[in-house]
Amino acid sequence: MLSVEGRLAGPWVSALEQCWRELHGSSPRQKFCINLCGVSFIDASGKMLLKEMHRLGGEITAEGCLNQAIVNEIVRDTPEATPETASKSKDFAKEGTEKDKEGNGGKGTPFIFYIALFSSLLIPAAARAQSGAPVLPAAAPTGVMKLTLEQSVALALKQNPSQQIAILNAAESVQDKNITRADLLPQANLKVYDSANRVNLQAQFGGLPFVGFPKHIGPYQIFSAGPTFGMSVFDFSLWKRYYAARSTADAAKANSLSTRESVILLVVSQYIGTLRAVANVEASRSRVELAQALYDQAADLQKEGVGTGIDTLRANVELQNEKQRLLEAQNDRDASLFGLNKLLNLDPRQQLELADSLSFFETPQPQVDESIEMALSTRQEWKAVEADEKVAKYQLQSAQYSRLPSLRFDGDWAYLGTSSTNGIPTYVYQATVVTPIFTGGRIQAEVTKARLEQQKIEQQKADLRNQIALEVKTSLLNLESARNEVQVANLGVKLAKEEVDQARDRFNAGVANNIEVISAQDSLSRANDNQIVALYRFNQARADYARAIGQMEKTYSK
Repeated sequence: MLSVEGRLAGPWVSALEQCWRELHGSSPRQKFCINLCGVSFIDASGKMLLKEMHRLGGEITAEGCLNQAIVNEIVRDTPEATPETASKSKDFAKEGTEKDKEGNGGKGTPFIFYIALFSSLLIPAAARAQSGAPVLPAAAPTGVMKLTLEQSVALALKQNPSQQIAILNAAESVQDKNITRADLLPQANLKVYDSANRVNLQAQFGGLPFVGFPKHIGPYQIFSAGPTFGMSVFDFSLWKRYYAARSTADAAKANSLSTRESVILLVVSQYIGTLRAVANVEASRSRVELAQALYDQAADLQKEGVGTGIDTLRANVELQNEKQRLLEAQNDRDASLFGLNKLLNLDPRQQLELADSLSFFETPQPQVDESIEMALSTRQEWKAVEADEKVAKYQLQSAQYSRLPSLRFDGDWAYLGTSSTNGIPTYVYQATVVTPIFTGGRIQAEVTKARLEQQKIEQQKADLRNQIALEVKTSLLNLESARNEVQVANLGVKLAKEEVDQARDRFNAGVANNIEVISAQDSLSRANDNQIVALYRFNQARADYARAIGQMEKTYSK
């Protein structure tokens, strides 16, 4: 019997599951019952756990309309449950319903519903306050998450902090653009004030004495209520400033997409590097098995009097060396998996497993000139620097146009009086023209600064063009080289395997000692390493080329 009280939600679901699995594991054939009469709330994960327990033969007891509805749904949606178990669970739910109706004077479920809702909110908090029981920490993820490269990229785009920060920066730049645009639109405010005033006449009129008159006026009340409004009618400087903010938003969006491409490249590179580490582990494990077989062969020949002790010792040394390489490969694999976990922003306790493997894709070799043109048309960094060019141009124009006159219209309408009951409408409408005459060199400094910014962006654009061309040409060179390396490495592995087979046959026939076998085994080890490195370089070169032409998301994300 498992008696559950309070909320079956969050970490308490894991606690119930642990208790149930211990009970079910110790006595798998023994019947067990889950008593939910003291449960106030069941979340989705708790419902799934109850469904699994019922499927494996558990009988569920429940009271209250909410819990009974959940039990009935579990019984109805669990075809694997035996008829006897389903019948008993339904009887428990039916019995609980009849008890609820009797306790409620035959009025049915609404009263129970409100009690359950109220208790789900208050009872758990009160129980924790009285008992002082600590809240359980979040349960560690169970099971191994098996990820393909495409799934890893999708997770990174959804959860990677660098990507999310880039999106937020782009959103901030959009709001900066809206703030700048607000200066061009009409502005209106509602102003209401009520004041009590007393004025010193002598102070107001420069200290002149007023003989025969009071020295002050008041106190008197002033009440005013009404809107004030205004807008810029003619100001080229504000318009150019708005255009600059709009181009800044475009640049921020392009930078966000560039960060997106960089995150995909990091994830793909980490995934490919982890595949290489996994392949190294598998190759090391196969070499350990081969070394073990050769050691057993040498030991058997020594027992039969055909082999020598030095052959057995030599084979044992090689076996221990391969075991050490296996341990190093396993450590490198685990470290690579940890790095992938960090890039995907997963729970640090989550175990990962890769679903893909290193493979070779026969693709035509792209042309250099076409690739460079494609990169300049699709790379987000290039679009960002072009947007920065527009920003600098508009900022220069804004500084130059600030020398021109500007026209502004403002108005003020108010209900003014000595109280809120005796006021009259008053208003002020005015048009203002402002022409800068002397600004202390501020406008000239702003113009000079904007021109310097233009020159700086021109230098950055030229450097970026050369950088993109270098990345494209280098990636194409690496891609062609890696393709040839894969072909040579595959042939090397095939020849090394034949060498090992022939050396084992010669050693088994007594024609030669196992020095040839050990040498052939080392050759096979190097050939396997070369094949893994070649496949890794080819896949990494494909990723570098996709990044160079700005096609990372199109290539690795669906």
